[in-house]
Amino acid sequence: MGMVAVNEFIFMRYLFFTSFFFINIFFNPAMATEEPEFKLILEEGEFQIREYEPKIIAQVEIDGDFDEASSKGFKLLADYIFGNNILEGDSQKISMTAPVEMSPLAENLLMTSSIMDDDINNKWSINFVMPKEYTLDTLPMPNNSEVKIIKVPSEKYVVILFSGLVRESSYAEKSELLSNYIKANNFMAQGTIKIARYNPPWTLPFFRRNELMVKID
Repeated sequence: MGMVAVNEFIFMRYLFFTSFFFINIFFNPAMATEEPEFKLILEEGEFQIREYEPKIIAQVEIDGDFDEASSKGFKLLADYIFGNNILEGDSQKISMTAPVEMSPLAENLLMTSSIMDDDINNKWSINFVMPKEYTLDTLPMPNNSEVKIIKVPSEKYVVILFSGLVRESSYAEKSELLSNYIKANNFMAQGTIKIARYNPPWTLPFFRRNELMVKID
């Protein structure tokens, strides 16, 4: 067997076992990651309208470009849920949930603004949703003052789903589709687009689940 054929065989075997691994993670109920509860009001192709239950989030605000802010924000929030917190004199590990949510904080952004361009936006809000078992009274408080705990009321969102990496090109395409859908249905958008990512960073692009979300009234 030639070197090229050997390399192709190794690559295909890698894809097979990697695919098997991730399918078991994301489709095995025993290993499922908790997600925020919502009522699905409407589904049309890649678009959904959801009404979310009230929830508690841990949130940080980070300066930097998309990748820098994403990495730093994730580390700060992970540090909090992994035990840098306090409740009745002790620390506690909090289960990881999905998705990780990012929202741009620049002022006067349009829905189709190029938010990954540093000249347009260089500050982000990043949050984890806390497991539903917690209330404000039972949730450990962060030791790091950069991490804020916020109770969010019930909200309604228009959502577009897609896979792959979240990059400028994919964001531009999906944000335009989402904006057109909102206009066509005469929804009133509340704020700019939120980016929701459901998978760890080592997940292969074609297994990734992403969403762009806009709150509506």
